[in-house]
Amino acid sequence: MNATSPEAAPGRIVLLTTSHRVAPGLLSWPAWQALRAADTVLCADGAHPQLPYLREAGIAVAEASPTAQELVDACAGGRTAVVVATGEGEPALTDGLARLAGSGRVRMPELELLPASYDLPGARLLDLVQVMDRIRLECPWSSRQTHEGLAKYGIEEAYELVEAIEAGDREELREELGDVLLQVVFHSRIAEEDPDAPFSVDDVAGGIVAKLIHRHPHVFGEETAETPEDVKEHWLRTKAEEKRRSSVTEGVPLGQPGLALAAKLASRVRTAGLDVPLPQGDGIGYELLALAVRAEADGVDPEAALRAAARVYRDAIKETEGQGSTG
Repeated sequence: MNATSPEAAPGRIVLLTTSHRVAPGLLSWPAWQALRAADTVLCADGAHPQLPYLREAGIAVAEASPTAQELVDACAGGRTAVVVATGEGEPALTDGLARLAGSGRVRMPELELLPASYDLPGARLLDLVQVMDRIRLECPWSSRQTHEGLAKYGIEEAYELVEAIEAGDREELREELGDVLLQVVFHSRIAEEDPDAPFSVDDVAGGIVAKLIHRHPHVFGEETAETPEDVKEHWLRTKAEEKRRSSVTEGVPLGQPGLALAAKLASRVRTAGLDVPLPQGDGIGYELLALAVRAEADGVDPEAALRAAARVYRDAIKETEGQGSTG
């Protein structure tokens, strides 16, 4: 028998992988070509989300979990077998094929790993939403949480994020961003259950997308912006149109730290071109107010500046403590 004859051809095995974060049925063109040209299409999971769509497209899929040797035998004579991989990626099958290939005693079919769908940027956010949904349903603690009960954690996580940024710790920054993101998803999941005004994480995301597009006419519209100052002007103008506020102080949260509050008010006054004299009074509070306003005018975040100075003070305290312990 000629080694190149169809009877001797070892055939081809295609391991087809898909992402559960992409809607079932949305496969790449090479994947559809491989499926239609295959002599055999196999899937070990009869509940695989792709199967109804494959069968609707006329692809016959056998529910089977062959061994590596059985799959090699099925490809004898130049046949092609496509394996629609389960979520685990068929490790037992691939390990078995690797052992056969390494033995040197089996003429192996051509092996191909074919990704049929890819994760889009942000796809892991879908995993977070699914995990949060399950936790909300099944966790005794999470299932009882309310917006009010979680409020303190939002503040704590925001402060920890700022600390990671100021420390320059990239790993800590990634983790703290995740903790802040969890707060958004958690509150959104709770909001779905409100009997009067429910909303979901999709509503939250949709709202901020619409806001960003509207406030960036130089990106998504016909206006132009050459400098950061131009961008800020667009932002403030569109924000004013949206909010239609009667005072520049509206929307400034009074619960934020005092220095940050003072600086924010000063920023609103300066941006609006108002001439508002600082209130005069006795006590450290008025002195701190004047310092915060001065810092904002100089482009300095007084809250961040004080934290930086406080960290130096902390280090000095620790150094003094160390000297005392060794004296």
